[in-house]
Amino acid sequence: MDQNKKRITIKREARAEIEERKSVFIGSIAPVSDEAEARAFIEKIKKEYYDARHNVYAYVLDGGMISRFTDDGEPKGSAGIPVLNVLKMSGVDGVCVVVTRYFGGILLGTGGLVRAYSAAAKAALDEAGLAVMTEYAICEIKCSYSDYTKISSKLSSVGAAEEGSDFATEVLMRVSCLASDHTKLNDLVVQTTNGKSEARLIGLEERPE
Repeated sequence: MDQNKKRITIKREARAEIEERKSVFIGSIAPVSDEAEARAFIEKIKKEYYDARHNVYAYVLDGGMISRFTDDGEPKGSAGIPVLNVLKMSGVDGVCVVVTRYFGGILLGTGGLVRAYSAAAKAALDEAGLAVMTEYAICEIKCSYSDYTKISSKLSSVGAAEEGSDFATEVLMRVSCLASDHTKLNDLVVQTTNGKSEARLIGLEERPE
């Protein structure tokens, strides 16, 4: 079983448009890290499409622990929930989508609205593309020049990579590895230097696979 923490999000901000019985539905989507970013994106789209009858939105955050939506004047359950369901069914996290509707003069009914809003959200999601993010540990290793040579030659054995080093009286290495492999990296450094150095964790960072 893969123990690395992974998250599915989108690669980029994107937009897609569909037409349903003369009504135009524009799906705008963006990656967001928190509710403030989601709200800012929603307001940006509302300002851009200020003359539209409806700007329906939905977003998911924190692994689905936070989810919000609005029908924005459409019949209850016909717009916001279908858009949110598209996000939930795809498994994405940290994503906000706004579906703008320009009314074409023909009533679509609840079923038609559900299909149209879902299709616009899905089209935007497809346009943005999915990205699988994996959590990496970013570490610092302070060591002697001789130990630096030994450590560098062994990093690949634990799936780690050197990302830059400062050379002064000692060497300060910056190394990354899968978060789940941090213990292996630290053990390697401790054993290689006879306990003189360690792989000190300075942060965790999500990166696309």
